[in-house]
Amino acid sequence: MNQFEHLKEEDCGEQDEMKEINDSDGGSVNNNNNNIKRKMVTPAPGEHPLQYNYTFWYSRRTPSRPANTQSYEQNIRQMGTVASVEQFWKFYSHLVRPGDLTGHSDFHLFKEGIKPMWEDEANKNGGKWIIRLRKGLASRFWENIILAMLGEQFMVGEEICGVVVSIRFQEDILSIWNKTAHDQVTTSRIRDTLRRVLNLPPNTIMEYKTHNDSLKDNSSFRNTKITL
Repeated sequence: MNQFEHLKEEDCGEQDEMKEINDSDGGSVNNNNNNIKRKMVTPAPGEHPLQYNYTFWYSRRTPSRPANTQSYEQNIRQMGTVASVEQFWKFYSHLVRPGDLTGHSDFHLFKEGIKPMWEDEANKNGGKWIIRLRKGLASRFWENIILAMLGEQFMVGEEICGVVVSIRFQEDILSIWNKTAHDQVTTSRIRDTLRRVLNLPPNTIMEYKTHNDSLKDNSSFRNTKITL
């Protein structure tokens, strides 16, 4: 049992899946403007610090409306930042689970200072691994992948930028973003770690797409490179 699982029982208490996130001691929360200056989030005395601070984001859009960078940036909402294991569980325990989201919605968890946008300086030369899930699996897979990321299980240095769970009408999609798309050793290690931490069957189809290709076709999940 790792420190995340050990401390989960202590810090979560009740699993109150609130749809509205209020200010708490565990992180920096803002529901309005993504550009408002925030106080620095640090571990409290006695807490177990994460290797990096991480920020939760939420986005939702109407599928019939054409997406562009400006509209996407307006629709994405920064929810809060955590700096310790305890702060993470306190914040996470009050989030609605991905499987309970409706429509065209996304949860993002990224290193603090990195926006979940293709154009961000940390993302622009990178890409993402994509796993398509049948309905009903998103909540469990989302928790497993974020615990693997926070627990530094991917062993690729600073390459990991963040993870996303995308709720769609016929399927849900899990993705993990990394900084350097052309580094095949790193992307392969991320793929293999994903298979292990998510316990994926050997024949699971995994897809990779560079953010540069996403910018060209204005799509996150079309025209991907498929690997087995």
